Amino acid sequence: MQHKTQLTLSFLLSQVLLLVFAEDLECIPGFQQKVFHIEQPSEFTEDQPILNLVFDDCKGNDKLNFEVSNPDFKVEPNGSLVALKNITEAGRALFIHARSAQAEDMAEVVVVGGKDNHGSLKEIFKIEDGSLGILRQKRAIVATAILIPENQRPPFPRVVGRVIDSDGTEGSKFRLSGKGVDQEPKGAFKINENTGEISVTRSLDREAIPTYQLQVEITDVSGKSIEGPVLLDIIVIDQNDNRPIFREGPYVGHVMEGSPTGSTVMRMMAFDADDPGTDNALLRYNILKQTPDKPSPNMFFIDPEKGDIVTVVSPALLDRETMENPKYELIIEAKDMAGLDVGLTGTATATIVIDDKNDHPPEFTKKEFQATVKEGVTGVIVNLTVEDRDDPATGAWRAVYTIINGNPGQSFEIHTNLKTNEGMLSVVKPLDYEISAFHTLLIKVENEDPLVPDIAYGPSSTATVQITVLDVNEGPVFHPDPMTVTKQENSPIGSVVLTVNATDPDTLQHQTIRYSVYKDPAGWLEINPTNGTIFTTAVLDRESPYVHNNVYTALFLAIDSGNPPASGTGTLQITLEDVNDNAPTIYPTLAKVCDDAKDLRVVILGASDKDLHPNTDPFKFELNKQSGPDKVWKIAKINNTHAQVSLLQNLKKANYNIPILVTDSGKPPLTNNTELKVQVCSCKKSKMDCSAADALHISMILILLFSLFSLFCL
Repeated sequence: MQHKTQLTLSFLLSQVLLLVFAEDLECIPGFQQKVFHIEQPSEFTEDQPILNLVFDDCKGNDKLNFEVSNPDFKVEPNGSLVALKNITEAGRALFIHARSAQAEDMAEVVVVGGKDNHGSLKEIFKIEDGSLGILRQKRAIVATAILIPENQRPPFPRVVGRVIDSDGTEGSKFRLSGKGVDQEPKGAFKINENTGEISVTRSLDREAIPTYQLQVEITDVSGKSIEGPVLLDIIVIDQNDNRPIFREGPYVGHVMEGSPTGSTVMRMMAFDADDPGTDNALLRYNILKQTPDKPSPNMFFIDPEKGDIVTVVSPALLDRETMENPKYELIIEAKDMAGLDVGLTGTATATIVIDDKNDHPPEFTKKEFQATVKEGVTGVIVNLTVEDRDDPATGAWRAVYTIINGNPGQSFEIHTNLKTNEGMLSVVKPLDYEISAFHTLLIKVENEDPLVPDIAYGPSSTATVQITVLDVNEGPVFHPDPMTVTKQENSPIGSVVLTVNATDPDTLQHQTIRYSVYKDPAGWLEINPTNGTIFTTAVLDRESPYVHNNVYTALFLAIDSGNPPASGTGTLQITLEDVNDNAPTIYPTLAKVCDDAKDLRVVILGASDKDLHPNTDPFKFELNKQSGPDKVWKIAKINNTHAQVSLLQNLKKANYNIPILVTDSGKPPLTNNTELKVQVCSCKKSKMDCSAADALHISMILILLFSLFSLFCL
């Protein structure tokens, strides 16, 4: 209320000052002369006075400062305009801006004969659009700021102030413009064109527009502006018409259980759209309701000015495990007018969660657990259960299990079931009944989060697991596996390859073992069922498709006499040594040549051998005996694997079979006799025609067959 009274007094005082100032117009703030004319000299001389300016703000010119549009000039404190250096060109005009603590104004020095080389007033003094009106060109209009309370009630319009024409030119009229007059929101203000009285036409809302800047001008009878414009400020006085609101919800705070009294939980902040400089927006906070109201109805306190919520109960009452619900809801009230009864209020809900800390260690539900597992089997064998009173959603509840004794071979592992918090004990390396039929493990459980300092893990955080291993009939095991041996291919049938050895892990059962062939892809092997001797039943061939990288692989079974019997598989890998048992072959076996060819080279022959070095190349190429009186073919070696077949002369069109001998380098060497078929064809216009040679060849065969048939018929 005090602040509101002060605003009312300020409003009345401003109106009084307006009237007093209107009655005493001997001093008009600003330049006493605003426009000067000087001739452009041949040169402005440094520090030589050009003219004298007189500025008076009617208050003693406190903090008076001058700015000149041309940086080559300045105004001395006594008002003298001088050049800072010798200069021949100053431009068409100089603008001098004067500003004191009470007033400001603009003067213009017109340089007759000067050239325009400077920007506009807005560019020179960096004046924003719409603010040029504060520069007083003439002080005939007196316009003092008007204060208007918001939310005024009718009747409207109502007079709120007045502007004064100090000259009082006969026939002149006032004109008002700007935002709130002829700009949106239009029509909020109007002026009596004869008296200068300012009226408001409707209720104003400070939260929408807190201030208006209007322009006042004086016009002649024709409507032409003769004075102004000058600024008229309209200030809207705030009323308490906005409730506080909480805009940033939902509001959720957390506090650790057992926290000391006075621990800060969260801060509640409300917003009030009223004037922040008045009590209308001065807020105070209060807790209206707490749910639940146990163990104390006053678990929390809110700072009335800051909105900070703090705990006010002892740490013992902030025990999450003893609460009905570890979540509290507070109804928070914010009231303006500094919390007075006349203030407007707004409410919000603050949710406070009591967070868990690890003040309860996990405990096994029993001291000893039992498990049974078959030997040779892996997987989970038992689930260990624990109890923990802490929050299941936190690391204070989640369990971590460790095997601390009884697992030297690392055959067991334990992991936490993330849903149930149970410890899943697993066998990860198969157990052997014959080595140990019983195992005893000692297991401890802890939390992911460390316990609080005054709490420790007790005896209930360890447990024993007794594991019984059940005997299973295990299959025999070959030693070694795989079994490897080297043999020469083409070994005689019945040759011994090797004798295998398999043992039965069930040493306490004293079982016998029999052997059999499991997989023998080429059918080359057999095994003695009693002693495990493997021998050949066919010739071993290194070049067989069943041999890969010179190695032949077969699988064998060892079967015990248990009930039911168990078997084990062993792998035999035979590395075959090569012997020279494959003669080389040539390629290609068909060639064509033109009957009039100038190049008598017919074909390049290549040779290959299935055997390995040194039973392959270098190969020897030669012609076998040729029929006919004249020898027309020759063969010449190119390298270790290729030879050139050539004609010694052109031949007639026909088919010719040439016997070729090729011999490898084995010891003893092997030779292959292959006929190379050569077709001599007619060649015309780069086209080869071998049809006649084929026909001739077929006709000759038919004649020979017919002659032989005739002889047999006789």
